[in-house]
Amino acid sequence: MTSVRYLIIGNSAGGIGAAEAIRRAGPEGVITIVSDEPYPAYSRPMISEYLAHHIPIERMLYRPAGFYERNRITTLLGRKAVRLDVGNKTVALDSGETIAWDKLLLATGGTPIITQTEGVEREGVFTFTTLDNAKAIDRFLNEHPGPGVRAVVIGGGLIGLSVSEALTKRGVGVTIVEMKDRVLNTIVDEEASALAAAGIRKAGAEVITNHTVARITSYEGGPVTGVTLDDGQPLPCEMVVMAIGVRPRLDLVSGSGLKTNRGVLVDRTMATSHPDVYACGDVSEAFDFVFGANRLSPVWPNAHVGGRVAGLNMAGVATEYAGGTAMNSLSYFGVSIASAGIAVAPDASYQTAGQRQGQSYRKVVVKDGRIAGMVFVGNIEKAGLVFGLMKDRIDVSSFQGRLVGDDFSLAMLPDNIWRQRLGVNAAVRSAATEPELEEAVAGE
Repeated sequence: MTSVRYLIIGNSAGGIGAAEAIRRAGPEGVITIVSDEPYPAYSRPMISEYLAHHIPIERMLYRPAGFYERNRITTLLGRKAVRLDVGNKTVALDSGETIAWDKLLLATGGTPIITQTEGVEREGVFTFTTLDNAKAIDRFLNEHPGPGVRAVVIGGGLIGLSVSEALTKRGVGVTIVEMKDRVLNTIVDEEASALAAAGIRKAGAEVITNHTVARITSYEGGPVTGVTLDDGQPLPCEMVVMAIGVRPRLDLVSGSGLKTNRGVLVDRTMATSHPDVYACGDVSEAFDFVFGANRLSPVWPNAHVGGRVAGLNMAGVATEYAGGTAMNSLSYFGVSIASAGIAVAPDASYQTAGQRQGQSYRKVVVKDGRIAGMVFVGNIEKAGLVFGLMKDRIDVSSFQGRLVGDDFSLAMLPDNIWRQRLGVNAAVRSAATEPELEEAVAGE
């Protein structure tokens, strides 16, 4: 019997999750991973740590050394997939070789959004989504040692705050320019945004909102000397970082016949419109349990889980993706934030409960008794518990006001929720200590 040929395009969270799932399903089958990056799988969220502290790549690895060998995975790193032929089940690489496959996973991720701003091609303009981007910025800073280097970061989202904090730690004077009225506007509400902005300013960086960069300036076409905002205000700087966000990387699927919207459309098995082609992560539009529909959700945990589901189905183990949603846990400029789902209630059919105490803030958004969104700032210890209730679609209508209380804990959940989630009776619950209950839920 001929071994199944599994081809995975992409070597990050989704691709690794799929490869591990395939191998767990059975030792048979040939797994090949293609990636245009030359590195073993690393944690992309850690590129800011690389830039800030020069941590070695060994500390950034997503899986330990020897992972590919132990799982009998062939890697073609530093090579780009340039053409997909679904009919003949082949992928052409930029090296000229062609790879045949039986089952294919597209885990190509996203590509940075770069505006058509005048001067964007100048020396000193960077993006910040890969290790090579971080290395390029590091080289630039090494070539411009000493105090006085200034940077304009275009975008006040996750990428913008990540690179801004790293640059601030390197002694760079940072100004964040955000076109909307507040930073982190897509993942938190106004209260949380204000706390994040206060942390940024306290660290010495500046924030300009409600403006865009109209032009990147230079002297006679040379390196960057500054930017000009849409209102004509000049901001002198030596470097610019485009941190607007990412869009699904769809160049490989263009013309392939696979159905796409904003990303590659997948079903609950992570299969595309072709039964032997799967997709996961930033490139895919997968089921969002909050909205009950397919949406883009470019976050690391969803990519890994989606890849795992895809891998199992590729290997013949029928598995359904329970769904993900926008969720983030971050700590920049001394401000810890955990958020998920809908941060701002869109209409009167949603209810909210919130509490602010100093630099700590908690809020949940509820619709029809189910948690539709959450925002925790400062003390985020209970965010995992609330997200678990949200993900499992637990009816919280009888205790939703307590979700944001200082004393909210596992022990406060109604008995019927305990029986549903833990399979224990009230007597066991009353005999258990809080740490034991925490451990029980953590081990679900």
